[in-house]
Amino acid sequence: MEILIDTHTHTLASGHAYSTMTEMIQAAKEKGLKYLGITEHAPKMPGTCHIFYFENLKVVPRQYGDLTLLLGAEANILDKQGNLDLYDELLAKLDIVIASLHNPCYHVGSIEDNTAAYLGAMKNPNVAIIGHPDDGRIPVDYEALVSAAKEHHVVLELNNSSLSPNSFRSNAKENALIYLSLCKEYGVPIIFGSDAHVCYDVANFTNAEKIVEATAFPKELIVNYNQNLIEEYILKKKNK
Repeated sequence: MEILIDTHTHTLASGHAYSTMTEMIQAAKEKGLKYLGITEHAPKMPGTCHIFYFENLKVVPRQYGDLTLLLGAEANILDKQGNLDLYDELLAKLDIVIASLHNPCYHVGSIEDNTAAYLGAMKNPNVAIIGHPDDGRIPVDYEALVSAAKEHHVVLELNNSSLSPNSFRSNAKENALIYLSLCKEYGVPIIFGSDAHVCYDVANFTNAEKIVEATAFPKELIVNYNQNLIEEYILKKKNK
């Protein structure tokens, strides 16, 4: 099936990535994407862009031939209440919001605390995606996570970068297999995210595709392949 969207990419603005917005757009066009999400790290991540960057995204065109650009943020979940490091009025103006736990921005707690952090973030109506919930360094209750994703109409990401052999995240494959199985059981969609930090990795889902093929995960539950799911889970949030 044809890949239509990559929702998780970073440019130079994130501080530890290596390509410009123009280079990311060109890579997406060359790969035939219909949508490209550029989701820079939000302000609590060391070295990333200032909040003014997100407040000024209105100046950037969104259409490049057949490619629609979705500009947003990978917001940091800050605490077990699920608070994010961008204010709600601004989040509502972004095209796409991913909520993630990152060690530099979050004090890792118990399984219960970490799970509560994700669940709190999911309750924010601006959040479309939970980013890379696969890191064994931040243990969670995957059954509770999948159940909440279904309840709050949020998709869980299968992060291609996490699944790389040189990833710094621990036990990502083993954890992904757990929540893929639960998503399959409960009919909860997932979304591939490249987490590209250089233009060459835009829409690189090699590792993610291997896992879903090995587990016979239904393609009708993978957002990247399905326009109807893109509209329901991504564009509906954008146009709310």
